[in-house]
Amino acid sequence: MASGPWDGPDERDGWEVARTGMMEGMDARRAGPDDLELVADTLALAFSADPAWTWVFHDPGRCTEQLRSVWSLLLRASVRHAWIWTTPGAGAVTQWVPPGVAELTPAEELAMGRLVHELLGPEVWRATALFERFETARPKAPEHYYLSLFGTRPEARGQGLGMALLADNLARIDAEGMPAYLESTNPVNLGRYRSVGFVDAGQFALPDGGPQVTTMWREPRTA
Repeated sequence: MASGPWDGPDERDGWEVARTGMMEGMDARRAGPDDLELVADTLALAFSADPAWTWVFHDPGRCTEQLRSVWSLLLRASVRHAWIWTTPGAGAVTQWVPPGVAELTPAEELAMGRLVHELLGPEVWRATALFERFETARPKAPEHYYLSLFGTRPEARGQGLGMALLADNLARIDAEGMPAYLESTNPVNLGRYRSVGFVDAGQFALPDGGPQVTTMWREPRTA
């Protein structure tokens, strides 16, 4: 999958701002099954203007609902890993895949395939193209945390909430001494990811004149 739209402080402030003032009083918690509907809603709204995902779900009148369906299936599958994080009211949310686990089981992959075919019909090739490129680009080793989804509700943007949640998650990952990986499907977020230690790892373009996606890697930081 992919990490997507969120809104934090100016990218020049970067890691130090996120770690200090914004981390104080940060109310992040692991999301459970009862949170998933609201979390999926946040992500659907966050990705409704994303270049890559609106290339896949390109009908503006249906895009948000289609994304909500896809994210709901993915979240139900991944909640067992206990690495979906949320702030109060799902203002900002992250969904990580921990090291050494599959994001979806074979049965869940089949269910996802059926769902996107139902949503896209003859244009299902768009989703297939994106999924295949995600799979090819993601490194097999070393083991790492994979930021699959990341988004902020529109009304919560501009408050640094997304940056604070990301910093909270990265501090936990650093404590384990693990690297992290993501795909940025929106170029406006690249500077922010770089400011917290991610570096560009590669790029791929979607077919038929589609947008470019940047893959990013982050080595763990020590205190």
